[in-house]
Amino acid sequence: MDHSHSASYAAAGVNIEAGYEGVRLMKQHVERTFIPGVVSEIGGFGGLFAPALEGLREPVLVSGTDGVGTKQRIAQLVGKHDTVGIDCVAMCVNDIVCCGAKPLFFLDYIAIGKNDPEKVAGLVSGVAEGCVQAGCALIGGETAEHPGTMQPDDYDLAGFSVGIVDKTKILNKASVCPGDVLLALPSSGIHSNGFSLVRKVFDVENTDLGREIPELGMSLGEALLTPTCIYVKPVLAVLEAAEVHGISHITGGGFYENIPRSIPDGLCAAVEKAALRTPVIFSMIQNAENIPERDMFNTFNMGVGMSLIVSRESADCALKTLASHGIDAYPIGEIRKGEEKLCLL
Repeated sequence: MDHSHSASYAAAGVNIEAGYEGVRLMKQHVERTFIPGVVSEIGGFGGLFAPALEGLREPVLVSGTDGVGTKQRIAQLVGKHDTVGIDCVAMCVNDIVCCGAKPLFFLDYIAIGKNDPEKVAGLVSGVAEGCVQAGCALIGGETAEHPGTMQPDDYDLAGFSVGIVDKTKILNKASVCPGDVLLALPSSGIHSNGFSLVRKVFDVENTDLGREIPELGMSLGEALLTPTCIYVKPVLAVLEAAEVHGISHITGGGFYENIPRSIPDGLCAAVEKAALRTPVIFSMIQNAENIPERDMFNTFNMGVGMSLIVSRESADCALKTLASHGIDAYPIGEIRKGEEKLCLL
């Protein structure tokens, strides 16, 4: 679009040409995500997708939206922008799969203080990688330059996804019953929640995030930027192979907020704390400010990125299916009768 130029708009701080260059640079990343059903190309006014409806008696669309939160401040401080896009996708598609839906497509939104085409393309490359991991298409997005309202190096990344599920296969917590087994799908670390507390604990604005931390086997910056696991493909496989009664994505609010969302009144998820495989980063956070255990479990995933409630009879099948997809899942408790929906034992 060589003919498109506004000197007046540029003088106000918005570089239209930088936006076009960003689109050119991100195109290769976007095209990596194209799956059957993608109708439109990058650059249109809307993203078009034609879902395959064969085998679906009553198709139901499922949507989810989220952002990266203040984790992106770590990316800005470290100068590494190609992973937070994975987090953005993960926070949406991991929610969608909790009701049994398969994500179809994703759209992102980037607000940035000063449009840097290379930085924007890096952000989108992470979004594209997340979409590839989730098996969905990146069919659109928006980059908005916000001079005067954001610092030049600042940005905010958010997005949303749409998935599909047959109405008869939507997970219903009414199917959860005493004796069901609670399985943990390990997290890669902090994922993408609790970072306001994380940034306070580690004083990230005044800390050398590139310094190697022996306990972590990497720098603090690398540990904090480790992308959120995307569980879509393994979970969809388990849904086909085993009797799954409930799924919880462990994000903001930790165990106390998320696991009860999959449990009906009168039942309780009894979690054995001793069974949890909690990465060392969480003990570092807790010990740094003597944070109460309940606050830790009410803020972070504590090593469990997603939990599945499965029938006892199909627990072994679920574990084997997850293992075949590279997920080293393990049991952490069971469903019992009780008024409290979560009990940490």
